[in-house]
Amino acid sequence: MSGTDLHDRLRPVIARGFRLQWEPVQSAHVLLYPEGMVKLNRSAGEILQRCDGRSTVAEIVADLERVFDRHDLFADVAAFLALARARGWVQLDYGTRSEP
Repeated sequence: MSGTDLHDRLRPVIARGFRLQWEPVQSAHVLLYPEGMVKLNRSAGEILQRCDGRSTVAEIVADLERVFDRHDLFADVAAFLALARARGWVQLDYGTRSEP
């Protein structure tokens, strides 16, 4: 999946069977799944924390750019989400925003 496929309507969500959590012993976010654990670097953890199924890719990028005072992060976020999707960590859905 190329970055151009990740447009405003796609809403990433952590895939079923995976759980994202902060692991104090690892000092990092990890993805837990029945067969094990994936230790994430800081960037991956920051992106996946925002993959709630409500926020679009564009909203995730905008939030990361605001929080870290950076610009032009779309390509990096898109590349990571494509990798995460290929590994089965996230699903990219066209879901509608559901407000709590």
